[in-house]
Amino acid sequence: MQIAEQIQQIQAPPITEVKSWVADRCFPPDKPLIDLCQAIPSYPPPTELIEHLQQSLHDPMNFKYSPDEGLPEVRQTVCDWYQRRYSAAPSPAQLCLTIGASQAFWLAMICLCRPGDEVIVQLPAYFDHPMGLQALGIKPVYAPFDPQNAGLPNLPTIAALLTPRTRAILLVTPSNPTGAVIPADQLTELFGLAQSRDIALVLDETYNAFIEYPPHQLFHRAGWPDNFIQIASFGKTFALTGLRCGALVAAEKFIQQALKVQDSMVVCQPKPAQIALKYGCLNLDEWVAENTRVMRKRHDHFVGKFCSTENSFELTASGSFFAWIRHPWANLSGRQAARKLADEANLICLPGEAFGPGLEPYLRLAFGNIESEQIPTAIARFGDLNQR
Repeated sequence: MQIAEQIQQIQAPPITEVKSWVADRCFPPDKPLIDLCQAIPSYPPPTELIEHLQQSLHDPMNFKYSPDEGLPEVRQTVCDWYQRRYSAAPSPAQLCLTIGASQAFWLAMICLCRPGDEVIVQLPAYFDHPMGLQALGIKPVYAPFDPQNAGLPNLPTIAALLTPRTRAILLVTPSNPTGAVIPADQLTELFGLAQSRDIALVLDETYNAFIEYPPHQLFHRAGWPDNFIQIASFGKTFALTGLRCGALVAAEKFIQQALKVQDSMVVCQPKPAQIALKYGCLNLDEWVAENTRVMRKRHDHFVGKFCSTENSFELTASGSFFAWIRHPWANLSGRQAARKLADEANLICLPGEAFGPGLEPYLRLAFGNIESEQIPTAIARFGDLNQR
C-alpha cells in the first residue's frame, strides 16, 4: 500500500513531535517540565457550565444527530454573541458549527479551491494551514515575514503575489504564532483588495475574544458575504478546547455548498459541544471579559520580565497567548534550538520552521497555559542557557 506523495511531504504535527522528545523523561522536583508548547487556557470552564453539561447528558436526545449545520437555537445564540462582540452579526443561515476551527478551515478551502490553485499565506503561518493546503494539493504562496512589523501583512506585498490561480488571502488575527493583531483599517484594505480581484479574504479569528475591542468592522459592510469568510473557534473563549467548538461564517450560498462536505466528513458538531457553546454564549460574557483581562496581565508580566531579564533571546512580537522570539544560536535551526531547551532547560516550545519556510531563527512560546507565578521560573531558564 502506498501513501499519497503530497501527504508524505507534509511535516509531522509539531506539538506531537516536540512532546515526544520528553514523553519518557523523568523530571526532578526542583526542575519540573515547563510546557510552553501548546496554546490552551490554563483555567478550566466555569463550574456552572460543567454542571449544566452534566445535567444535559441525562437527556437521551442529546446523544442523537443534529442538523449538519448545528441546532437552530444554538446558531442563533452564537449570532447574538457576534452582535455583542462585533456590533454586527451573520445570520444563522450564514453560520455552520464545526469541529473546531480546523474543520472550518478545511470546509472553506475545499469549497474555494481545486488542486493546483493558490492561497496567499502570511508568514509566520499557523502550521495547520499549510499542512492542510498541502494535503489538498493547494499551493500555499507565502507572504514574507517582516520582523520589523511583527509579521503583519503588507498590502502591496500581498497584491504582488496574486495570480490568476489565487483563490484566497488567508490571515490569522490575533496571529498564531506571534500574537500580533492586524489593525481593523488594514483588514478593511485587504478586504477591498479581495473584492477587487473577486477572491476570498479568509480570517482565522480563533483568539478574537482576547482582544479588548471589536476586531474589525467587516460584518458592517453590506457586501461582506461575497468576499469574506471567517474561521471561528470558541474552544479558547470558553476553555472548551477538548470539545472542539468551531464555526464557519460565510455567505448563505457558500454554507449550503459546505454542508455537502460537512455531511460526508463529520455530519455535525457533537451535541455536547453545542450545548456547552450555547451556554457559554448565553451566560459567560463577563467570565470571558475577566479572563481576557487576566491574559492581558499575564502577557504584560511575561513580556516585561522577559525583556528585563538578562538573556540572549530576542523578543520579536507578542500578544494574546504568544511570544515569538529569536534564539541566539546561529548554527542551530529552530528545531535544534527547541530540542536544546527541552534537553537542557526542561522547557518545551515550538520551532520557528514549523510555521513556514525561512523561520529557523525563531521559537514560539505559548505562555497562556502556565500560571503567572510560573513565568519568572520559565524566563530564568532562558537566562541559564546564556552560559552554555
